[in-house]
Amino acid sequence: MKLQGIIPPMVTPLRASDDLDVPGLEKLLEHILAGGISGIFILGTTGEGPGLSARLRRELVERVCRQVKRRVPVLVGITDTAFAESVNLARYAANCGAGAVVAAPPYYMPEGQPELQEWLDHLVPELPLPLFLYNMPPLTKVAYELETVRHALDNPRIIGLKDSSGDLDYFKNVVAFRKQRPDWSILIGPEGKLLESLQLGGGGGVNGGANLFPKLYVRLCEAFHSGDHARAQALQEQIRRVGDSLYRIGKHPSAVIKGIKCALACLGICNDFLAEPFHRFRSKERDLVEKRVEEIKEELAKLNL
Repeated sequence: MKLQGIIPPMVTPLRASDDLDVPGLEKLLEHILAGGISGIFILGTTGEGPGLSARLRRELVERVCRQVKRRVPVLVGITDTAFAESVNLARYAANCGAGAVVAAPPYYMPEGQPELQEWLDHLVPELPLPLFLYNMPPLTKVAYELETVRHALDNPRIIGLKDSSGDLDYFKNVVAFRKQRPDWSILIGPEGKLLESLQLGGGGGVNGGANLFPKLYVRLCEAFHSGDHARAQALQEQIRRVGDSLYRIGKHPSAVIKGIKCALACLGICNDFLAEPFHRFRSKERDLVEKRVEEIKEELAKLNL
């Protein structure tokens, strides 16, 4: 499996702390799929995976896989502080029809890189699906450093890496490893750097804004690969506007997820309830999000999106 293009890190629509917004989930999935995306990643950072109960995670996996029906690969986040929980969720995901699993380093007690390499060596044989690495040092405190990525290349069942570090020098070095593994998928998380990552040889993005406007992100990749660099640059500028408009309304790191969920609610797609300890935007912020969503829609219309 080589993953390319746009794979949205899907939000988890909720009605309460341990209760899925099922109609919203179904509508969100079809909205994303209609955008021409290449896969769906659930239970990641944008999906609030670590904040959901084991029961709800399994319900989400089952419902998503059943509705998608293998139209695109479903990637399931199994990041956990407990080795057994990661393995158990991976096995459940395989039984539901997922295509791969995704794991960031365990995030409570920081590991040394030799320990992280041993963890991968122990984890992969227990997994029934291919593994995608998730480099998210701002939240996990530990990065998949280059020596560990090089170590992972020796295992054919580790199929790629999503980099959310924001460090393009790191990203460039990981891309260079494809000389050893041409089958590897290398995707970027920060959407403001999507075009730059493609120019460096990346394969696409796992970008939160693709929950909202999937065609925008897909069309950027298409424009880049067709050689229409002026349109690709214009689309990247619009992606930056999405981030500037919606991700910086709140005062805390959770503002990104709050902004995406609130915008989805304003679009009439799903509920904007967040898992504890976070809460949805209050009326003042919601009014601002609603105004900015309408402005973005007007700009996208000018770009035939």
